Amino acid sequence: MTKLIIDGKEVDVPADYTLLQACEEAGAEVPRFCYHDRLSIAGNCRMCLVEVKGGPPKPTASCAMGVRDLRPGPNGEPPVVLTKSPMVKKAREGVMEFLLINHPLDCPICDQGGECDLQDQAMAYGVDSSRFAENKRAVENKHLGPLVKTIMTRCIHCTRCVRFTTEVCGVADMGLIGRGEDAEITTYLEAALSSEMQGNVADLCPVGALTHKPYEFNARPWELVKTESIDVMDALGSAIRVDTRGREVMRIMPRLNDEVNEEWLSDKSRYIWDGLKTQRLDRPYARKDGKLVPVSWSEAFQIIADKVKATTADKIGALAGQLSSVEELFALKSLMDSLGVKNIDSRFPGSPLHPKHGRASYLFNATVAGIDEADAIVLIGTNPRLEAPVLNARLRKRWVKGNVEISVIGQNADLTYPVTYKGAGPDTLASLIDDASFLAGAKKPLIIVGQGALNRPDGAAVLSLAAKLAQSRGAVREDWNGFSVLHTEAAQVGALDIGFVPGEGGLSTGQILAENSLDVLFLLGVDEIEIPAGAFVVYQGTHGDKGAHRADVILPGAAYTEKSGLYVNLEGRVQLGDRAGFPPGEAREDWAILRALSAVLGKALPFDSLAQLRAKLFEAFPHMAAIDTIAAGNPADVEALAGLGGKTNSVAFTNVISDFYLTNPIARASKVMAECSALAKSRLAAAAE
Repeated sequence: MTKLIIDGKEVDVPADYTLLQACEEAGAEVPRFCYHDRLSIAGNCRMCLVEVKGGPPKPTASCAMGVRDLRPGPNGEPPVVLTKSPMVKKAREGVMEFLLINHPLDCPICDQGGECDLQDQAMAYGVDSSRFAENKRAVENKHLGPLVKTIMTRCIHCTRCVRFTTEVCGVADMGLIGRGEDAEITTYLEAALSSEMQGNVADLCPVGALTHKPYEFNARPWELVKTESIDVMDALGSAIRVDTRGREVMRIMPRLNDEVNEEWLSDKSRYIWDGLKTQRLDRPYARKDGKLVPVSWSEAFQIIADKVKATTADKIGALAGQLSSVEELFALKSLMDSLGVKNIDSRFPGSPLHPKHGRASYLFNATVAGIDEADAIVLIGTNPRLEAPVLNARLRKRWVKGNVEISVIGQNADLTYPVTYKGAGPDTLASLIDDASFLAGAKKPLIIVGQGALNRPDGAAVLSLAAKLAQSRGAVREDWNGFSVLHTEAAQVGALDIGFVPGEGGLSTGQILAENSLDVLFLLGVDEIEIPAGAFVVYQGTHGDKGAHRADVILPGAAYTEKSGLYVNLEGRVQLGDRAGFPPGEAREDWAILRALSAVLGKALPFDSLAQLRAKLFEAFPHMAAIDTIAAGNPADVEALAGLGGKTNSVAFTNVISDFYLTNPIARASKVMAECSALAKSRLAAAAE
């Protein structure tokens, strides 16, 4: 630790701190535009100037000078740093005057207005007039695709966007060309950005040069009600903030959570909000004479009750979809249990994941933050860039840090970092277990198993092989569990935690989807599979998607922004998403629909409110009550999994997601996601040529 005196206050800080970080440690506010904690240091904007006693007789850029570079006083006194001296005040006013020389007076029509760093710092550190009388320069706007809007005349060349796309996203799409007054940020060939996380550049931009195109001229920040929630577009469970005006979601922003998503968010999670408004189911429907017609809630419930009473428990089944919260899964399971139904499932057809193998058999045991500690990484049957882009950025961050080899078994793809391609399928995995040199020197190996390796007929044997590899390479110990399953659906871990899998003698997803296997099938937001002929289908969901098209009765539910719900992310972290708005029309929260239906079926569930439901849930599964904590799995479960064995086939692993932007009904209802998907497909076609 190094001792410093900052504005008269003595502090001890690590020697590898920058002066700016040291000043923050001392509670001194230092303005900045180009500096960002998670990006490399550029030293462009010069706004963070401070005075160093005994240093050069001029202001020093605090972001670019390290604490270890300071000299002590003549008698060995600690170095003295001033952030409010007359020299600093005059220097900052000069820098701000230069920054505003070419900046247009766009504040009244700028989407950044009200949350703009340049506005705030011009007020706090600038002067009330300009001495510049010449013509202002103008810069042509750039086309960056359907997500990021550009007004480049506002740009102050902080290069945050360039550093983010290059360092965090791993795509060299943006750069700065020219010098002096001719300098400008550009994509060189006017191409759209190719990253799945490009929306973060608009958050990073300290002025209004880059803003969110779908949000263009929609609202002002002071008009919005801000609600903290959890993202359900993938299994990572990124922390988000949902901004609403009245009943309408206006935008979705990331929240800071260093353990999960740091401060980044994928484009699908950020821009999907327009899909919440279109193709919504807002009233119950029933199929009469081959057509779906609007009905009352009581009539819809009575139709279902008649069908349920006309059959037996072994001919009834229930499937749960990817966006379901734990409460509604628990309510549906409780209803099925009361009816004596064993045919329930939440997994992909063929998935070997099951709570009977223990929690460690299906969690990302290393945790997301644990990726930073891994010294060797193996990806089996997964493409994290499409399945969890923010987690992929974490993998890239670990690669940038150095001293790690990332190996891939399965489909080879551009993951934004170099990988060692080992092979395509189970045969490769089996051979690597026998290869003593593979992961030989790794102290904390990380084995990531994707759904592409598990959702197949030999999935159980592949899971066992992956566990065997982890065990044989010392990846499963008391102090480190590197065996990690990468899920693609937000509801999956929560469903496995509460045992939403077939009961004894019950049918699994694959068997339920066999033609004429059931008489009545309940679908809770299930839209990603082909529903068989023969069954009477009750669909409970939010959008007129594939599940609703096949339904005989539709019960309109609430989207994730319209209800308070618990979600368990891939690492087993229990998270609470708050309600930001209300469902449209006659749509209701899913647990309430199931409670009302249970009464009509003569099997009334033992709760009348969300609080009572959660009390029952916490009683049955106590770890659900510990919000934002992880109940770790038992390493012995992985050892038992390794011993299961089984016969594999030689078919190569295929990744489960091919179109990142259209993976769920909300995404498919979004115009913005449709544009992004079309752009991604044209880019792939151009690359293939």
